Amino acid sequence: MSTEATVVFVLVVAGRFILPLLIPRFPLPAIIACLILDGIDQSIFQAFGFDPPGYQNYDKAMDLFYLSIAFLTTLQNWTSRAAVQISRFLFFFRMVGVLIFELTGLRAALLIFPNTFEYFFIFYEAVRLRWNPRRFGPRFWLAAAALIWVVIKLPQEYWIHVAQLDFTDTVADVPWFGPAVLLGLAALAAIGWFVVRPRLPVPSWSWKVEPEPLPEEIDTAAERDAWMARNLKIISWWSLEKVALIGLLSTVYARILPGLNVSELRMFVGVSLYVLANVLVSLLVARHVGSRQGLFGAFGTRVVTNIGLVLAARAFLGGNALSVWDTLFFVFLISLLITYHDRFAPVSVVRAEHDRRDP
Repeated sequence: MSTEATVVFVLVVAGRFILPLLIPRFPLPAIIACLILDGIDQSIFQAFGFDPPGYQNYDKAMDLFYLSIAFLTTLQNWTSRAAVQISRFLFFFRMVGVLIFELTGLRAALLIFPNTFEYFFIFYEAVRLRWNPRRFGPRFWLAAAALIWVVIKLPQEYWIHVAQLDFTDTVADVPWFGPAVLLGLAALAAIGWFVVRPRLPVPSWSWKVEPEPLPEEIDTAAERDAWMARNLKIISWWSLEKVALIGLLSTVYARILPGLNVSELRMFVGVSLYVLANVLVSLLVARHVGSRQGLFGAFGTRVVTNIGLVLAARAFLGGNALSVWDTLFFVFLISLLITYHDRFAPVSVVRAEHDRRDP
């Protein structure tokens, strides 16, 4: 690989890691940037005359990474409780489908379990640019999810994963396809401008890209630690969600990343115990130490703690199950997602409590 190609490869991979970290702060532009980079990364590599070996597997891994960050972002940023609950279902529904596909190779699983979550996230954030999401009830968000599921994602998933068609190749092979797509997009744009736009409700505010402010009683690290000390339990729905997120993600990674020679059941059980150990550490720190660290400080502390836990977990997973680089990858991934969950999930719980008190 030439020096120029190496630089391009490093920049693309760095972008795949860094852009998702911007989703909690700038949800809509950041996830659209992730979506665009995911769609053009291979074209960028091909333009420089190389195709990184094994990159397809890491590409799928990074897709799941930025979707996981987006899901955790909903727990902190979204003020509509109904939308949060719908997004939680859509995210885990897709994760189950991805796992079924990786275990069976059945491409129809990706059609049956479509990635509706991603476009639902984009739709919510697009609405929030001008309108307060709390103005819209559960029926609105459920109808939006259903429309995205049936009209957008089912055809897209069939096209990509079942028919295995490529847009560029189809445009080249079928002369009328490209103009038909452009005509369809123009028709949708016209309907949006002339039919939908005049019927939109009065905006709640001017353009707003950044998320809503956090509830005052939980807007600092110290307040979150105090909340966790009062409410966090080892066995709880909170812990179960974290186990499901990290366990499913790690089990899928065990299938798609090279060098992870461990059974799916062993991986899921080992990671579940690992996550519960993290919950115990979080609880002990919150109750007996406390913290005024920022997000990155908490992440660094978590990484150091998890290196020790991973060394212990290797005995369960098998001494040769994970290479050094794979181990570091898992430490980074799990530490980041657990840190985000610890920081973001309490906000969702507090907002839900506000809704129950002031419906």
